[in-house]
Amino acid sequence: MSIGTSIAKARTSAGLSIDELSAVTNVRSTLLREIEADIFKNCGGQMYARGHVRNIATALKANEEEFLRIFDEEQGVEKRTMRDLLVENSVMRQPGETRKVSWKILIAISLISLGLVGLIQIIVSNISGTSSGKPDIAVSTSASPTPSPTGQGVEVIVATTRANSWLFVSDAQGRTLFSGQLPQGVSKVFTSDTRIDLKVGNAGGVDIQVNGKQVEAIGVDSQVVSVSYGVDS
Repeated sequence: MSIGTSIAKARTSAGLSIDELSAVTNVRSTLLREIEADIFKNCGGQMYARGHVRNIATALKANEEEFLRIFDEEQGVEKRTMRDLLVENSVMRQPGETRKVSWKILIAISLISLGLVGLIQIIVSNISGTSSGKPDIAVSTSASPTPSPTGQGVEVIVATTRANSWLFVSDAQGRTLFSGQLPQGVSKVFTSDTRIDLKVGNAGGVDIQVNGKQVEAIGVDSQVVSVSYGVDS
């Protein structure tokens, strides 16, 4: 006697119709008719089919173990690993199975990638435009590479009288004497044997003295200016 016939016989003995058994087990009537005809292809997999058989046996107060034994013998159900059961019910893929990616997903990924690239380019362009918005003007004053006859060298005083300013200072040999931000109201003194080179990030905010003499303004606010002073400046 097949499992389907056994279920039908047990249902009839219990005095239940297909629809009444459906209400008790929450299994669709059409699926119950297929199960009684030994058709399990619409159960969603062997695991679900086996679960339906167990629920039906419980509802009919039949021998669950006997029903499951008949089902396993007829449907060729062997002991499976948990991975086999998951694969069988489409929960996971077989090892080595290639997942097919929808062309819509590929297009969406491509569009998102292009959008990110465009956004990055805009940000980089804005940063570049901001940093290069002020011209780097090189202003050359009288500079002498020869040492002072008195041997006193050159002395430069930079004072951030009106505003903060970035400052870079080096000597004739290219050695860095200072590099950094000077807050407003600060003055620094730099000396060298032959020449001092300055690069001022906010020319309009500073005053400069060379060898004890005040020099004229080297630029305007936010202007980047490079100047050099020697022993005869």
